[in-house]
Amino acid sequence: MAGDQPVAEVLYLPGCPNHAGAVALVNRVRAELKLDVEVRVREISDPRAASRARFLGSPTIRVDGRDVEPGVEVRTDYALACRVYRTGGTLARQPDEQWVRDALARADTASTRTHRGV
Repeated sequence: MAGDQPVAEVLYLPGCPNHAGAVALVNRVRAELKLDVEVRVREISDPRAASRARFLGSPTIRVDGRDVEPGVEVRTDYALACRVYRTGGTLARQPDEQWVRDALARADTASTRTHRGV
């Protein structure tokens, strides 16, 4: 059914050098998992938009409205800034690939269950 597929969003600042890599990561994982996921790219360009979008920095990846980084739902430090991720004890400019895989797989499972009426 149209409109019921999961949605992955990449939110970014204008000029962010890391957003293209985030989009590529989402598209690659989506293709590898053979998932029907709509990918949206959304620019966040002012502080009010950052606050409204609960923007934690550029790039941010969300699947069905939930940030792929575990445990960040309690954060409120919304800002126009670059985002750095702590993954495997190091700092990275992209979220951990496994977070993206897990979020997409969860969304696909939820979408499949909804279609079956489970």
